[in-house]
Amino acid sequence: MSIIFRYLNRQVIVSMLAVSGILLMVFMSGRFIKYLADAAAGELAGDVLFKIMAYRFPGFLELILPLGLFIGILLAYGRMYLESEMTVLSACGVSDKQLLGKTLIGSIPVMLTVGAMSLYVSPWGMKQVEAIFNEQRQATEFEMLAPGRFQSLSSGGRVTYTEGLSQDKRRLEGVFIAEYSQDGKGLSIITAREGSQLVDDETGSRFLVLEDGARFEGVPGRLDYDVTGFDAYGLKIRSGNAREKELEEGLSTADLMVSDNPAHRAMLHWRFTLPLIVPIVTLLAVRLSRVNPRQGRFFHLLPAMLVYITYLGLLIVARDALESEKVPEWIGLLWVHAIFLVLGLWLQFGPAWLYRRRLTREGRSRA
Repeated sequence: MSIIFRYLNRQVIVSMLAVSGILLMVFMSGRFIKYLADAAAGELAGDVLFKIMAYRFPGFLELILPLGLFIGILLAYGRMYLESEMTVLSACGVSDKQLLGKTLIGSIPVMLTVGAMSLYVSPWGMKQVEAIFNEQRQATEFEMLAPGRFQSLSSGGRVTYTEGLSQDKRRLEGVFIAEYSQDGKGLSIITAREGSQLVDDETGSRFLVLEDGARFEGVPGRLDYDVTGFDAYGLKIRSGNAREKELEEGLSTADLMVSDNPAHRAMLHWRFTLPLIVPIVTLLAVRLSRVNPRQGRFFHLLPAMLVYITYLGLLIVARDALESEKVPEWIGLLWVHAIFLVLGLWLQFGPAWLYRRRLTREGRSRA
């Protein structure tokens, strides 16, 4: 019997890992493209992209593993029903209760992994992402430059271009800077052969010292431009003026437990909710995986996915309601779990109970 259940668990794990891997690539690639666009716009440095994705990996994993397990059970057991393997197992004495029990036992490592990610690892990773974002917001324009690219920098509405940049980001070659003057004199354009960064030891202010260039200042469309040549020109580099932001996802579970903020309490309930999804979707998937060989392998996937989407959607709605204090905290998100737990139990045991009840009625009527 142990050989049979090892075989069942192996089939489920293989399918779960395959589905989870595909979903991870899809979701992480979409997020990576967004960060890549931010880096192209000069809002993020290119060397921090992979760090951000690595720190966000646990956050993706905690959401994808329950879905991967759900689809993995549907695919693995659905194939076994189509190939009559489940019929053979039933003939060998493997009952539906045994199948469900062993599948639930096999889902315990997944539930523990999701719980660890949700309660500890994912908040730590988001804390690191938060630190990286805040560091990028405080970065100077000089540190955000990339050679061969026009970059619109948010600190002063300035567009900067450099042909070359040293690896230590201390010297630039072929500099072009364009910005609208704050005194209303129109557009100011500066070109220089090279430039370097200078830090004032007394004030700590940073300057971009341009060498061998010219400044053009005037109103576009008019011919009365002021042209000034220079051997050296100092331009103050402004640091990012955005304040540091604290992400709720980056707060530790211990901090959430002592907080009275409704948003923090809702986040705490959400973190405890994610591990509970695993046994409930396992209960649902074992029953929904039953398929008639004439119906095809993927016939049951659509209704099963609709059930899962409804489950996750209701959890999100319940979290928003808890955050806005429309639902008492002692109820939290448990009512959603209760609904789908009852649904899973009914799908698993309801038809057999109705069948036995009908047989009892027929027996009494004949008696």
